[in-house]
Amino acid sequence: MNLDSLVAIDVHTHAEISKDGHGSLSPHLLGASADYFKAHDHRQPTIPEMASYYASRDMAAVVFTVDAEHATGHPRISNFEVAESCAEFPDVLIPFASIDPWKGRAGAREARRLVESYGVRGFKFHPSIQGFAPDDPLAYPLYEVIEELGVPALFHTGQTGIGAGVPGGGGVRLKYSNPMLVDDVAVDFPELRIILAHPSFPWQDEALAVATHKPYVYIDLSGWSPKYFPPQLVRYANSLLQDKVLFGSDYPVITPDRWLADFAKLEIKPEVRPKILKHNAIRLLGLEKT
Repeated sequence: MNLDSLVAIDVHTHAEISKDGHGSLSPHLLGASADYFKAHDHRQPTIPEMASYYASRDMAAVVFTVDAEHATGHPRISNFEVAESCAEFPDVLIPFASIDPWKGRAGAREARRLVESYGVRGFKFHPSIQGFAPDDPLAYPLYEVIEELGVPALFHTGQTGIGAGVPGGGGVRLKYSNPMLVDDVAVDFPELRIILAHPSFPWQDEALAVATHKPYVYIDLSGWSPKYFPPQLVRYANSLLQDKVLFGSDYPVITPDRWLADFAKLEIKPEVRPKILKHNAIRLLGLEKT
């Protein structure tokens, strides 16, 4: 990966469909997400299509799916498939994995194999969809391995479009995505690198508090157009957290083109802008070592 030539590194993109056409979400939940984001015209790109898309923009992208088999009953997209597909485009794509914490030590063994043998560089958790509180000990065997391997754990925080408008929210419980629950994880696993994904509505101040208090907690800016960012998030990104804030889009729901166009209009210091767009991600993901 030629880091000097990259315009940006998008740390938050979704592999929504497998090689055989299997979706990462049930049609029921996917339709609710499309309604929430007003994105009915967006298609689900394959991983090779994602590679082409980002390469044409001189960007790299972190790619992951979400394994929520226990809570939803919907079969996941294989982490091994995601990793192998990303490995075909090592100059553009960075594979993350997702393992349902309810899988316990079997999930922990899978995590180790994915990092050691398949080049996975981090793990995605979506507590609301996976149906677990981040500070629940059931997830601790998985965190132990991730911390030992030295790769980051990315947690969805705040409200989600998944299940929005569906009776009962499709079973999705928003309380599990309060970033204060991740604060406990940062205490119990002090060397674990953690990313709080999204502006954490309605818990933005909580996310900022955790990220300023815990040295290895970062924030990604995905899932929202920057023009809607809370003012305190912009203020902290420009100052205390300028080395801990990361560009993420949430592609394909939000495109990096739209995100970057709106980000250009924010009052971000010139010296901070490149940190957010790629330098913080390079350091956190250890890309300079590859």
